[in-house]
Amino acid sequence: MKSCTLVLPDADATERAGAALARALVAGMVVTLAGDLGAGKTTLARGVLRALGWPGPVKSPTYTLVEHYPLSNLYLYHFDFYRFDGADEWDDVGVADCFRDDTLCLVEWPERVAGRLPHPDVAIVLAHAGDGAAGRTLTATATTRAGERCIDALAGATPHAQ
Repeated sequence: MKSCTLVLPDADATERAGAALARALVAGMVVTLAGDLGAGKTTLARGVLRALGWPGPVKSPTYTLVEHYPLSNLYLYHFDFYRFDGADEWDDVGVADCFRDDTLCLVEWPERVAGRLPHPDVAIVLAHAGDGAAGRTLTATATTRAGERCIDALAGATPHAQ
């Protein structure tokens, strides 16, 4: 299992981390994005989407549950399970069909669907910097070979990697 930690001083750095991650993402992958409200999950997703060529708006799917982005070489689904009260809601909304070999899934609030969500290739945790400092810390952990390539892309493209 490979991991890295990045210090992200601002939203631009978070988007750049998303762009670095995008270089290694391929269809069939699941990336989870955990962290408190305002930790930068959607900002990171925006960086991924911009790097993959999405020209339109990128908004948090908090109220819609999922945003679908048909890109030229894959289908990207951006989920936000914040409003779920429990994993049983997964069965009610029928999102399991979105997790396929031809899709890339970014999942915010994965802990809300624990036990239902397919095993992630990369688990990312974003946290506010401590002691009142600005910025965020991103910790990424790979659980597959494809995920390890994502860790390498993040660590190689970001100057504050550990």
